[in-house]
Amino acid sequence: MSFTASFSRAVSRRAILAAATVAAAGALAASAGFSTAALAAQPAPTGANAQPSVVIVHGAFADGSDWAKVIPLLQREGVRVTAVQNPLSSLADDVAAARRAIDAQPGKVVLVGHSWGGTVITEAGNADKVASLVYVAAFAPAAGQNTAQQGEGYPAPSGLAFLRPDAQGWLSLTPEGMRDHFAQDLPASTTAVMAATQGPIQAKAFEQPVGANPAWKTKPSWYLLATSDHMIAPEAQAAMAQRAGAKVTKVASSHVPQQSQPEAVAKVILDAVRQSR
Repeated sequence: MSFTASFSRAVSRRAILAAATVAAAGALAASAGFSTAALAAQPAPTGANAQPSVVIVHGAFADGSDWAKVIPLLQREGVRVTAVQNPLSSLADDVAAARRAIDAQPGKVVLVGHSWGGTVITEAGNADKVASLVYVAAFAPAAGQNTAQQGEGYPAPSGLAFLRPDAQGWLSLTPEGMRDHFAQDLPASTTAVMAATQGPIQAKAFEQPVGANPAWKTKPSWYLLATSDHMIAPEAQAAMAQRAGAKVTKVASSHVPQQSQPEAVAKVILDAVRQSR
């Protein structure tokens, strides 16, 4: 059998399977008393339920579960929350992932970014649905700047010495770096799991610039500054927050206040939600 015939047969099988899946989904919807058309027609919340959703963009060396302590605190207040799972392969890829999550929300969005996620929200935050931004120990580049430039003029944070590249250019943090510099205010048993489950990032992503219109220029911003951060110099955080005109809250924490002081982080996000209706 030729390659063309084999490919055509495979495509036909996939088409049949796809059609069967759609039909099954339709039957299930009908049995439950609603249709896909009815689902599409559901209006966005209004009135008392019109508060913004929260979309959270995690940083490098992490994934969406990095926010597992904060999310329940927001949900307890009736806030709809989505944690993006970044591919960490490039700025463009992570921005695309964030925008898909933003587009899926029923109304306005408070967009939250931690660390590298701050660069992502600086670009993705230009979406019309985004009402405000929350930076958590995060990068907030100016127009045309990349992430790496944000540390220029400040002492190199001690945690950067524990980054390790692989042969394909993906950066990871060593277990020692995770324990003593990324999350030094968490138990060693916790940081051991964080090191094992971390999301490596392509080193080239740190050199990819944001566009000419950083979202913080036109959107209200909040900034949670981690004063014991070993990954982004607190002085650099203060400068970025000031440049963005952000409302600043300081917390004595490592680079991951969302894990060591989740109540303080949730409080800042809720402030943004309540002021972004």
